[in-house]
Amino acid sequence: MTAIACLRILVAGNAPEPGRSVPAAQVEAAADLYLKHKWRAPRRYGAVAPLAFVLADTRAERLDPVEMQALAIELEAGLFPGRAVGQVCLMTFEGDESAVLQFASLSQAQLLGLIAGRGYDGPPGHVQVITAEEIRAVPSAQAAPKTAAEPASAPARGATSPAPASIAAAPPTAARPAPPPARPVVKAPPPPATGWWGLYHPPSEAFVGAGIGIRADLETPRPEDDAALLTRDLTCLNDAQLAFAQPSFQKGGDGAGMLFVPFSFWNLTNPASQEAYKRRLSRYPLDMQARLGASVYDTPREPSLGLLGQIRAFLQPTFAFIDLNITEPNFPVATLPGDLATSISLTLQGDDTRQRIEAIARFAAVQGACRAKGVRQAVVNVRDAKELEACRAAGLRFVAGPAISGMMAGPIGATPALELPLRVA
Repeated sequence: MTAIACLRILVAGNAPEPGRSVPAAQVEAAADLYLKHKWRAPRRYGAVAPLAFVLADTRAERLDPVEMQALAIELEAGLFPGRAVGQVCLMTFEGDESAVLQFASLSQAQLLGLIAGRGYDGPPGHVQVITAEEIRAVPSAQAAPKTAAEPASAPARGATSPAPASIAAAPPTAARPAPPPARPVVKAPPPPATGWWGLYHPPSEAFVGAGIGIRADLETPRPEDDAALLTRDLTCLNDAQLAFAQPSFQKGGDGAGMLFVPFSFWNLTNPASQEAYKRRLSRYPLDMQARLGASVYDTPREPSLGLLGQIRAFLQPTFAFIDLNITEPNFPVATLPGDLATSISLTLQGDDTRQRIEAIARFAAVQGACRAKGVRQAVVNVRDAKELEACRAAGLRFVAGPAISGMMAGPIGATPALELPLRVA
């Protein structure tokens, strides 16, 4: 069981020739840095041609396109800060080793033909077009010739290298008088990788914010590997940034309240991961800083105050709220300087209802210390009416989880609960 694939990178306006706006060496260096930290042993990768890498994974049968989409997002943020999404397009080809190497040698015109759905005359394989906004399969083989005098496809005349997003959406070359070939069957886009949990304030019976998360967590355990967690965080940061472009978020509109995005505690202490976070955050709108929050998960029970200080210094320019997400209800709040975090949130663990309610009670016992330091408390992953009632009875003022709302397509907040999908009243 080994997945082997070729990764080709296309950048807006960049063919492999002089005069491009971003040098190929810079693109390759950025991709190589990403793969060095994400495509770790026993997986292997190597550059085999300009803007082309071969990837091998002995633990998988197919390449995960979502992981490659994170690379597209990172290249966009690093190479084109401040520009609209659509500057970078990746193509992956999966097949046998000789076919993968042949794909690495394809010209830009041949790649454009593949993106447009016209296929190519090389060995068959599984081809996907990946941008920051979509993942779609395209046929690898050319359609059969319609007549002896008219082949099914020909190299594009005068092809340059338009922006990949435009390329990816471009229809096939206009048909000649003969009947056009049948449209290739294209896979439906995957469901959104992320969704938003409502943040509920029981005393006022209102939603006051939302936090973005990964939908897969509803069905499978969260991964533990730092590289996988970084990919998930970057996906959340990217999807949140796209949501911020909606009109209701512009210029401090109050339609969504506080908005929290996730960060791994340990990745925030890693310089390479910090750089990946920084490139994504460089695109966040400055005028939303007053309502944005960073939720730092996997915070240890007794974190180093030095590391917490570094994390705060890194996040503070972008976020008004810094939340330490914990799983141990006996977090030593008394030793935490009040200026290192604005809130502490407890994620309820396990399936035993009695233990979960006991955890709520232990967490509520430190309310006095939290108030003395100006630190808010929240309980997340609240799953039923008993747990919500335990939070109410203990005086905990912020809650979230499956019992409060479903995972929504967009953030909703600062709104009375009667107008929202509150599951447990």
